[in-house]
Amino acid sequence: MYNEVLALIKVGVTGALGRMGQEVVKAVINDNETALVCAIDKLETGKNVFESVNIESDILKSIEVNKPDVIVDFTEPSIVFENAKLYIKNKVKPVIGTTGLSDEQIDELKKLSLEYNTGCLIAPNFATGAVLMMMFSKMAAKYFNNAEIIELHHNQKKDAPSGTAIKTAKMMAEANSDFKKGNIKDTELIQGARGAESYGNINIHSVRMPGFVASQEVIFGANGQVLTIKHDTSNRECFMPGVILAIKHVYRENDFVFGLENIL
Repeated sequence: MYNEVLALIKVGVTGALGRMGQEVVKAVINDNETALVCAIDKLETGKNVFESVNIESDILKSIEVNKPDVIVDFTEPSIVFENAKLYIKNKVKPVIGTTGLSDEQIDELKKLSLEYNTGCLIAPNFATGAVLMMMFSKMAAKYFNNAEIIELHHNQKKDAPSGTAIKTAKMMAEANSDFKKGNIKDTELIQGARGAESYGNINIHSVRMPGFVASQEVIFGANGQVLTIKHDTSNRECFMPGVILAIKHVYRENDFVFGLENIL
C-alpha cells in the first residue's frame, strides 16, 4: 500500500472546507492517479476529512511534513497571491482556482514559476463548457464590434467581476480592440449602471444572488442581429474533471499555464 501511494500524484488542498474545496477533496480521493496527502483550512483544525488526513492550518508546516507534489488552492482573493508564492518557493506545483489575481500578480507568479522551475496552473474556470464559451467568444469577437458580458454568481462570492468574465474579455480583446464602435457617449444617472469597463472597452455586469452557482452570458450585437453565448453551472461537481486534468498536467509538464483552454 505504501509503495502504491508513492506512485500516485500527492495532492494537497487549501481551502479544503469550502464549497469547492470539499468537492476537490472528493475528486482527488476518487481518482486512481491521485492521493490526498494534506487538507488545509483556517477553520476546524484537526477535523478528519479522509481516513488519516486531518485539517491543518499551517501551509508551510503541512508542506514540510506531507510533501505534496501539487496543491490545489480554493481560498479567497485576499490571500491567494501570498499562498501561491509560498507554494512555488517551496517547490510545490500550485493549481489555482481562487479568482481575484491581478495581471501584475499573474506576471509575478509566472516569473517565480520559471525561477524556481516549478509548474503553476491558474484557471479562472474549470468547467469545460465555460472554457468553450470563452473560446467561442474569442472566435465571435472577430466578427462583431459591440459586446457586453453579464456574469451571475451566488451571493457569497467575494470578488467582482468574476475571473471568468475578466478572462473572457481579455481573450476577446486579443481578437478585437474596441467593442463600443458606433456607440454614443452615455450618461449614467446612477454610477455603475452601465457596468465596469474592461479589456477592449467591454462592459461587464456582475449579479450576486442566492440560487446561482455560476453563469455567464456574452452578448454580441451588430446591425440587425444579436448573438448570445451562454453557460450555466448548476453544481460544483462539473468543475472537478477540469481540476483533475490541471493537477495531472502541471505535475507532468511542470510549466506555467493561465487558462484551462491551453491544456484542453
